Amino acid sequence: MQFHKYDVVIIGAGGAGMRAAIESGQRARTAVLTKLYPTRSHTGAAQGGMCAALANVEEDNWEWHTFDTIKGGDYLVDQDAAEIMAKEAIDAVLDLEKMGLPFNRTPEGKIDQRRFGGHTRNHGEAAVRRACYAADRTGHMILQTLYQNCVKHGIEFFNEFYVLDICLTETEDGPVCTGAVAYELATGEIHVFQAKSVVFATGGFGKVFKTTSNAHTLTGDGMGIVFRKGLPLEDMEFYQFHPTGLAGLGILLTEGARGEGAILRNASGERFMERYAPTIKDLAPRDIVARSMALEVLEGRGAGPNKDYVLLDCTHLGAEVLESKLPDITEFARTYLAVDPVKEPVPVYPTAHYAMGGIPTNIHGEVLRDNDHVIPGLYAAGECACVSVHGANRLGTNSLLDINVFGRRAGIAAADYANAHEHVELPENPAAQVEAQVALALSEHGHERVADIRTELQATMDANASVYRTEDTLKTALHAVQALKERYQRITVQDKGKRFNTDLLEAVELGFLLELAEVLVVGALARKESRGGHAREDYPNRDDTNFMRHSMYYKQGEGLSADIRLDYKPVTFTRYQPMERKY
Repeated sequence: MQFHKYDVVIIGAGGAGMRAAIESGQRARTAVLTKLYPTRSHTGAAQGGMCAALANVEEDNWEWHTFDTIKGGDYLVDQDAAEIMAKEAIDAVLDLEKMGLPFNRTPEGKIDQRRFGGHTRNHGEAAVRRACYAADRTGHMILQTLYQNCVKHGIEFFNEFYVLDICLTETEDGPVCTGAVAYELATGEIHVFQAKSVVFATGGFGKVFKTTSNAHTLTGDGMGIVFRKGLPLEDMEFYQFHPTGLAGLGILLTEGARGEGAILRNASGERFMERYAPTIKDLAPRDIVARSMALEVLEGRGAGPNKDYVLLDCTHLGAEVLESKLPDITEFARTYLAVDPVKEPVPVYPTAHYAMGGIPTNIHGEVLRDNDHVIPGLYAAGECACVSVHGANRLGTNSLLDINVFGRRAGIAAADYANAHEHVELPENPAAQVEAQVALALSEHGHERVADIRTELQATMDANASVYRTEDTLKTALHAVQALKERYQRITVQDKGKRFNTDLLEAVELGFLLELAEVLVVGALARKESRGGHAREDYPNRDDTNFMRHSMYYKQGEGLSADIRLDYKPVTFTRYQPMERKY
């Protein structure tokens, strides 16, 4: 076992983690632990843009952006956080420009902007050009730019270090975060990192679903670690299904295509979004578009031999627009479906994309112990966190904005805390839990295959907890997940070696996925309404009387057989009161 000592430890090297590192690394001695090489992080898969009310192309302001975020989130958004994000968006984009990010430009040389779903002018009057973009590779460009700047500032990276636990030391005032425990993939050694503050930036958990735009590495590690420590998770039932995944595959086609003018059509060629959102049509928020697509298929208007998808029509945009502004998605359609978007519509269907819920934080990135108290020294930002700036449904391009605004805030807060405090002693034998976890996985205590359990988990979540849910489907999913958790206790790992044991890590990741899937389903069962990304066929209406509140989940007991306690937290309102969502 090896010990390290830093002021700040950041877990995860995607956009949020590296944006935090740039800030903390200039203020305190910082280490970044990541299970991937940094530029392989999932931020690189984001395509369409990062929004800010720059008003470079047409009139815009941060208040309109705030309103769109709140309305788009079906009023479950904490409005103080939304105001901060919309205000700081402008500087966040300009900071990236100064760091060297090659945004698309207007003829005058300004950062170009395009339309995106749910973003409007004058509080819903019409679509507005707010998304700053670098072709359809915006996330990739952000990731590369942030990494180059981390290198410039001398940030220390521990690549392929898989964090499996955090250290909480009990004090007179309650628990304090004092470090993290990681498994080094190259050697199989366990490393303990003592720190004054720890920042989680570990991304989402999309691999609970089979059809997903998420990479294989998005297994909810950060959320799972926090949950196992008895700390809460927030709003996990709200999972976004991006409307335009390649049918049958889930590979993402950016909303930027519809921002450039692409149209969704059913089997008869009808532009069906005119019926569901007559004002902004195909640029309605993602939850509305995804449900509309699912309804078209359910009601028999789907395309293809099995009538199980709809069509994204880009043919009228022309080859020049597709090749210059949307080159990646054009190539994806050609490569994976043998469809040329220049000549024919592309088969698409909603794909699991983004977790609105996660580790609850305040606007400074501090992790909440309960509704009123934080864990000193523990922070979170990005998709793994829930400052509740996305509420029940995230608007497109707000994710790349979120990681930059709140990644920056968490990095500054973590460094300031570290500079104001001394190291607190680690708990006795800080690596004991990780050592036991690894030893158990490697022991000969069962015969269940990890891949079989993961396949069944993803199949049941796709079938029963997807775009539309009912009490019956959710109960089916809950029983299936609980049965899989019981089987998981008898898994076997074929590779018993220490070097690059990905078999072992997939087993550990599956444990996180099973727990998070159960939390999602428990929350979805309890929320007897439809709001944002959570759509109940048996409760089709939004219920502000009973459910205008955040769900908070606490793990009760030890191990995979522990219970989940459900509590609630009020939504923060400032200036906008709930009203009907019309687009």
